[in-house]
Amino acid sequence: MVEILFDSLKQVWGSVIGFLPTFLAAVIVFIAGWIVAIFLGKLVNRLIKVAKLDDFLAKLGVERTLEKAKLKLDSGKFFEEVVKWFLIIVFLMAASDILGLTQITLFLNTIVLYIPNVVVAAIVILAAAIIAKFMYRLVKASADTAGLSFSSSVAAIVRWAIWIFGFIIALSQLGIAANLMQTLWIGIVAMLALAGGLAFGLGGKDLAAKILEKIREELSQK
Repeated sequence: MVEILFDSLKQVWGSVIGFLPTFLAAVIVFIAGWIVAIFLGKLVNRLIKVAKLDDFLAKLGVERTLEKAKLKLDSGKFFEEVVKWFLIIVFLMAASDILGLTQITLFLNTIVLYIPNVVVAAIVILAAAIIAKFMYRLVKASADTAGLSFSSSVAAIVRWAIWIFGFIIALSQLGIAANLMQTLWIGIVAMLALAGGLAFGLGGKDLAAKILEKIREELSQK
């Protein structure tokens, strides 16, 4: 009985001793990866600060847009965190692979492949904010020049259409209810088109009458 117990303990101890180098290797890889991730993240943050990306985005009105959402413009910190956690997950995946934890490795691999989608979605939202603001000013100025009394409404419709379009693209990039988002976008476009048509029909009928009258006068002179 004692011999059986001794043999069992000996086997367990042998397994622990055999597994220890593998475990230490995994720990070393993860710790080294964590240090590298923090260093590269701070390096990216520093490079973005030197490039003055925040100043450029502030001139485009991104800072005011984020302030409305109670967010602070700090692109350097954002990309620092993205790079840091991306590398941490990569090295954690390497450590789990060393330990032979296949399911965990596959799960972490899925996360690693998904992170670029998050970055792209954030860039899409940022681009939508910039384009929406630019198009709002452009459409409003053009409508004011044309003498439209509802220029602000038309410009607002264009701005919200771009915002919604960017939001739907971001959700599609994240793989969130892609089919539902596509159907929703079609419905929104139809609604905006109808609203624009009604706005022009009700608010722009006088302008249309003036244009037709001017064309008729020119034809009469000829």
